Amino acid sequence: MFSALRRTSFGVQVLAGLVLGIALGALARSMGGTADDPNWLTTTLTTIGSTFVTLLRALVPPLVLLAVITSIANLRQVANAARLAWQTLLWFAVTALVAVAIGTAIGIVTDPGAHSSVSADAAQAPSSTGSWLDFLQGVVPGNVLGLQASTDVSTGADGTTTASTSLSFNVLQLLVVAIALGVAVLKVGEKAEPFLAVARSALAVVQTVLWWVIRLAPLGTVGLLGKAVASYGWDALSPLAVFVVDVYAGLALVLFVVYPVLLRAHGLGVRDFFAGVWPATQLAFVSRSSIGTLPVTQRVTEEIGVPRSYASFAVPLGATTKMDGCAAIYPALAAIFVAGFFGVDLSITDYLLIAFVSVVGSAATAGLTGATVMLTLTLSTLGLPLAGVGLLLAIDPILDMGRTAVNVTGQALVPTIVAKREGILDLQRYRRRRPAAVEEPVPA
Repeated sequence: MFSALRRTSFGVQVLAGLVLGIALGALARSMGGTADDPNWLTTTLTTIGSTFVTLLRALVPPLVLLAVITSIANLRQVANAARLAWQTLLWFAVTALVAVAIGTAIGIVTDPGAHSSVSADAAQAPSSTGSWLDFLQGVVPGNVLGLQASTDVSTGADGTTTASTSLSFNVLQLLVVAIALGVAVLKVGEKAEPFLAVARSALAVVQTVLWWVIRLAPLGTVGLLGKAVASYGWDALSPLAVFVVDVYAGLALVLFVVYPVLLRAHGLGVRDFFAGVWPATQLAFVSRSSIGTLPVTQRVTEEIGVPRSYASFAVPLGATTKMDGCAAIYPALAAIFVAGFFGVDLSITDYLLIAFVSVVGSAATAGLTGATVMLTLTLSTLGLPLAGVGLLLAIDPILDMGRTAVNVTGQALVPTIVAKREGILDLQRYRRRRPAAVEEPVPA
């Protein structure tokens, strides 16, 4: 059985995981249970999916730190390193602008706020909000690994209060630390060679472990998608049906129209690109985590021909600031929805502000998580009621699946386009057929 499994391509394994996840999720949903007291199958699927994402997220800090340090050291052999960085940021902004224009146009045409039957009683301000000061707070590292501690206080039915503290990492801060160390390696020169040799050796080890975890993706897909089908409130869609259709229509236009047009405009095959990035796109859809998908996104970006020295800089940067789904389409449509629901007329200036916040604001919320934070930044900039966020919370997990898939695909698209424009894309690797799409890593 195991030999037959090894002969099955990785892509087929993932597809099988998708089908099995949907089937098991539907079965778990039919077994009943609640969010507070789920049945055993839902608990099992949740554990499998969360464990897989946790393993991926555990590899993000060493991967980002080591990959960026070594990539900057390798960039001393590249004459146009500064141009690569500028082109990356430029195309991040261009694609975000196109995405927010699509979201705004759909919102204006359909007016989702006026076609909603959701109760105004659901309106409530979120627990976390975004502001322009978050960029400064998010970019300055608190420690060398960008670690942050958060405390969760809960009160039980018997009135006892418990507090738990957990550690998380800020990828933007980690990226700043890695860039600083990489530049320091260049400045020190020959004396830094032993440090650089250790970093390269450690990166090769981390990439090997990463490959082992990625091979678990079909199993992780079963858990993640099964949990989604079993737990998400599909019945919450009907009051917001127009808004949901608007969001997914906008995501589909960006993913299947805008991205292919950009690829064709640069002489790149659309099928080759999507076949290459499929593992990252599907994992992003079921996991709803750009950061959790980051190791896979970087791997597939390298596999389609983007040099590792450039991909290890551009992809982590994109994972923190490049969000066509969460930071462009969704905030634009949600802002128009909230305005329509509360009867607020938006002016041309307001629409321009939406575009500005969507293109620039993702950096301001990069140190935080979730599209909700980006939405609160947009609403507060426009002066719209933050309580409108509560109207959309019930369906956010369903929307987040599509948003994250578009985010991650865009994070692989921009480095591919920039590499092609700068003449460093390996076209032979890009154009090859890749039924498995994931290969054992070659040491750096």
